[in-house]
Amino acid sequence: MRAVYATDLSAASEAAIENETCLECLGRIGVDSIHLVTVVPSNVHAGMPGVNFEERRRRGLDRYRGVMEGAGFDVETHVVRGTPFRRINGIADTVHADMTIVGSRGQSPLENRVIGSTARNLARTTVVPLLVNRVERGADEPEVLREHLFERILFPTDFSENAERAYDAFSYLRHATQEATLLHVRSPKDDTGDDEETREKLTDLATTLEDWDIDTQVEVRRGDPANEIIATEEEVTPSTILMGSRGRSRMRRLLLGSVSEDIVARAAGNVYLVPPPRAV
Repeated sequence: MRAVYATDLSAASEAAIENETCLECLGRIGVDSIHLVTVVPSNVHAGMPGVNFEERRRRGLDRYRGVMEGAGFDVETHVVRGTPFRRINGIADTVHADMTIVGSRGQSPLENRVIGSTARNLARTTVVPLLVNRVERGADEPEVLREHLFERILFPTDFSENAERAYDAFSYLRHATQEATLLHVRSPKDDTGDDEETREKLTDLATTLEDWDIDTQVEVRRGDPANEIIATEEEVTPSTILMGSRGRSRMRRLLLGSVSEDIVARAAGNVYLVPPPRAV
């Protein structure tokens, strides 16, 4: 598998990239090639007083490259200019990446850096599965909050095609997964079917995971989807929330659209979003 790893060379980025456990988890799910990417914003010019930004970023990427090559990955580096989320998506598309990885401090006040609003923009527009790796906020030397990336997974589903695609990611995530919680949130206004019927659907999905030796539980809740997903995360403390995303679809304001963006902003742990297939 080929991954694009986006970094702004901040302390938070460094914490994620140099975490041995995180790198080991990526290797366990099949990642063997990484494209390290940093974006110089368009409004930063070489003639500005101070450091040569592009050269500084190349040196930073070379340091990270050494760490990742030492962990057994093939690594290429890219220093590009433009709007971060657009350039990251563009490179992911160009190199036919299987996933994009970005660090995030969640609801950070940083607006123009990769560790900040770019994670949310990527959640809305990503062309490949996106791993948002949550990093500690408010620390001079931040740490990754849940470094066993895929050990415990919370999977919210609305039983849509996009949710099915996200569930299919277990086919490779299972090599690093020990526990899973399958969740469906029913609106209080939804009078179709009953909780038992929904629980049976979840149990059918759980059977496959149990066959892969993943200890799995199912849960049905009622209420606002995003709020209930976050509440469940607080209770079961997964390493990662796995869910579908409607990406650039006109229908993205439905459950697995705007909700996935909300989860990226609010989740305490990592989030892995699976978008619709690339348009051909």
